[in-house]
Amino acid sequence: MHSSILFLIVPLIFTLPAVSGSKVLVFPMDGSHWVNMRVLIEELHSRGHNVSVVRASDSWYIKETSPHYTSITINGTGGTDEEFLISFVSRLLQIQRQGRSIWTRFELEMELMEKAIEMQVKECEMVIRIFEDQRLMESLRIAQYDMVLTDPVAAGGVILAHYFGLPLVFNVRWTAMGEGHFAIAPSPLSYVPIPGQELTDTMSFFQRMQNVLTHCISWIQWEMYFGPHYNSLSHRYFGSEVDFFQLVQAADMWLMRVDFVFEFPRPTMPNVIYMGGFQSKPAKPLPVDLEEFVQSSGEHGFIIMSLGTLFGKLPHDLADEIAAAFAQLPQKVIWRHTGDRPATLGNNTRLVTWMPQNDLLGHPKIRAFVAHGGTNGVLEAMYHGVPIVGLPLIFDQPDNLNRMRVKGAAKIVDIVTLDRNIFLQALQEVLQEPSYRMNMQRLSRLHHDQPMKPLDLALFWIEFVMRHKGAGHLRTESYRMPWYVYHSVDVIGTLLAAMLFILLILIFLVRYLCCRVCSSRKMKPE
Repeated sequence: MHSSILFLIVPLIFTLPAVSGSKVLVFPMDGSHWVNMRVLIEELHSRGHNVSVVRASDSWYIKETSPHYTSITINGTGGTDEEFLISFVSRLLQIQRQGRSIWTRFELEMELMEKAIEMQVKECEMVIRIFEDQRLMESLRIAQYDMVLTDPVAAGGVILAHYFGLPLVFNVRWTAMGEGHFAIAPSPLSYVPIPGQELTDTMSFFQRMQNVLTHCISWIQWEMYFGPHYNSLSHRYFGSEVDFFQLVQAADMWLMRVDFVFEFPRPTMPNVIYMGGFQSKPAKPLPVDLEEFVQSSGEHGFIIMSLGTLFGKLPHDLADEIAAAFAQLPQKVIWRHTGDRPATLGNNTRLVTWMPQNDLLGHPKIRAFVAHGGTNGVLEAMYHGVPIVGLPLIFDQPDNLNRMRVKGAAKIVDIVTLDRNIFLQALQEVLQEPSYRMNMQRLSRLHHDQPMKPLDLALFWIEFVMRHKGAGHLRTESYRMPWYVYHSVDVIGTLLAAMLFILLILIFLVRYLCCRVCSSRKMKPE
């Protein structure tokens, strides 16, 4: 009997897809991007895959030792060390607080571009160090990885995947060229807003003009300041005919860190998989001291405030205004703040250097979330149905919060004009106006109503790429086309030329017939 069962089971085992124990090379982006990548790495490890992570020796978030991956440490700077990033964002905040003017906006853009170029140069130098280390390159070749998983903001993963001929999967919201969709999917500027302008999918004529001009400026910046660094890298190792942008477009799978509850509707592609909120999860019980604090809030509940790791320490005057507003609320407040204790701090506010944000957002007594608008925080708030009071600072934060504002789930406060009265008014509006919570809970229901959890969906497609050695059947070949072919300029030009030719022939024939008729009329009297 046992032999009969084995006879039936063994063939079944051999017919199952074999991806367990595959080797994955991960080239991540440091900072908050690593928080997302780490979730995928831990899940891959739990499914029996062997993961190797490339990191710079000065990495801030990415630790050298982990039970979930083997690190490949590259000596030297990688462009995203803690001191660099904190000084960078502090300078940006300082510029913003000078006021809203054309000069301030110009100064902010110049600072962003200068630091972005500096980071890209460091990153490209890191890739060169990898390629010049012959022992390292040989070890990567001998390892025989099955796939490269990377954040396309970092160039290294794209370059290594092409060099070793490996399937390439992106964990993506941004690329080195901008928002991920614009690199892979059709993006009509009439209703697809360019990030950074806080526009929606319903634009007036002047907003559409602003959208087009912003797109042109972004393209010029890429061609003049950013593209040359990456293209020189691809030309160095693959020849002058290989364009870095095309290497990005050739990726097998794009795991997009948003979904259409968050994103405005827009065209997409078959190899773009939406996993927005994949890092969110049900809340766990709070530590005893925090649970006691939130329970002491009674019927009023509590608020949490976190502006992310980079903005844990605010300028003294700004922190004092925020603390003074919190002190006037009946709610309890948990505030992640690493700076000096504000002079106006009330008894209802507790300062912490770290908080279990997801668990607090999932607590029954939570009433609002004061946030800077990072994608992770916004999606966690949406997952748990908690309305937002937004303090957007830099990068994609204004756009993220603007999406929530348009959907009626967030109130935005301008950091430039913020004082205790303005901030208190915004808090009271979100706390007392039921529509904010109702709208966010409606978004939460839509976000949860999926046939498959986002993390499971992401892992399915990662393993799909490993099983089939890529996903070429889902990838458009449009990236191989010249721009005039992609936009059918040659076809349109040919058709217009043919129409013009036919029109000229018709005009010639009409003139010829008219001349014949006129000639015949003149000859008849004779």
